[in-house]
Amino acid sequence: MNRHTKLAFMVAPFLAILGFIGADFYKENEAQQSKVVQLSPEGHCDVINQNCILASGEFKINVSDKAGVTEINSTFPLDSATLFLVDQSDKMTPYPLGMQKSPYYWQSPTHLRNVASNKGDSYKLRLIAKIKGGQYISEFYTQTVK
Repeated sequence: MNRHTKLAFMVAPFLAILGFIGADFYKENEAQQSKVVQLSPEGHCDVINQNCILASGEFKINVSDKAGVTEINSTFPLDSATLFLVDQSDKMTPYPLGMQKSPYYWQSPTHLRNVASNKGDSYKLRLIAKIKGGQYISEFYTQTVK
């Protein structure tokens, strides 16, 4: 074995470790870049009966309402979340959601149950969830089935 081969075997582990660390820094920086991603409902959305899932790739948010408290839970931890109730004249009422238990669970009292609790009622909602500089947005309708 010549001296160049020996030197290559001694340097290779350090280069591999530095490459791994560099790739991690690159991915972390890329994740923190500002971006906007649209969430789409998976099938029919019925928030009152706890049957509404918004998704984009592997990221999913479940939206439900229990006794006048609207809750969301997500597959990844959120930094903040805001739900907007939109009336027929497109006037939005914002409800900043507060974290419960962990960054995966958020909730706030809303008046959604008052306007969409009867069978057949439909109401427009908007959601903005923020994760590390990225904003996940959705505009969707909830329609009560039962």
